[in-house]
Amino acid sequence: QVRLVESGGGLVQAGGSLRLSCAASGRTFSTYAMGWFRQAPGKEREFVAAINQSGFSTYYANSVKGRFTISRDNAKNTVYLQINNLKPEDTAVYYCAAKSGPTRTVVAGDVDYWGQGTQVTVSS
Repeated sequence: QVRLVESGGGLVQAGGSLRLSCAASGRTFSTYAMGWFRQAPGKEREFVAAINQSGFSTYYANSVKGRFTISRDNAKNTVYLQINNLKPEDTAVYYCAAKSGPTRTVVAGDVDYWGQGTQVTVSS
């Protein structure tokens, strides 16, 4: 069992930056591919970014490439999402996810565990 707890969300102006964190419980964090998803009001949850177990391979949705950076610190059991140049359309609840398996399955939304989410609101 893995428990994921996100933090770092908030209200920011367009053009600003945020760093989201996701702390994972357990001693097997390094065996999980990790990902970030988001769900805007009235929309379905969508994939944002994923990172493999070692941290050397990353994947991004086309809509966030160049502005979002996913990273992980296996010593701290934490995955991060750096968001730069925030836009109003980035407003959403951001969820962390974990998968004991290939990172491509995270990209497809097939994950084993979800966090509770953290709200990001971008004002124009």
